[in-house]
Amino acid sequence: MTLISAALVAVLLAGAPARAEDIDALPSSVTFVTSTGYWEDAAEVGTAQPPRKGYYKLVAIRQADRTAKIFLQQIASTDDGPIVVSSVEVEELTQLKPFVTDIRPESSSGVTNQPGMFATVYLKTESQAKEAESWTVMIDDLGEMIVEKATN
Repeated sequence: MTLISAALVAVLLAGAPARAEDIDALPSSVTFVTSTGYWEDAAEVGTAQPPRKGYYKLVAIRQADRTAKIFLQQIASTDDGPIVVSSVEVEELTQLKPFVTDIRPESSSGVTNQPGMFATVYLKTESQAKEAESWTVMIDDLGEMIVEKATN
């Protein structure tokens, strides 16, 4: 994990209410972030605790060579604020050495009631390319990640 990635994770793990100085801790190498989708743990039998639930976040972090690494985070919604449950690199996209131009959720209408996630990452594999390629990152209802080139 790079120092930038560690700094991003530390900022996102803080979980405390946002303050104006918090934005200064966000690395300038974070170029795109989108929050979307919905997940919920299965309720455990014999426990009074409600199941954990939350959303997903896709993050693009610019590297020294101007390409980006893409990370998927699972965020729990708690009474104390959001908490990062997991962070994984989306290696299928990072291996492309992408120049990310945008990340968009499937919908901007707010929280969905269906489990899973769908977002589109717009990227160029050559910095001088005129058009960006579209890649989809999906999480199915079982929590499995699928990454593929969009077929519009």
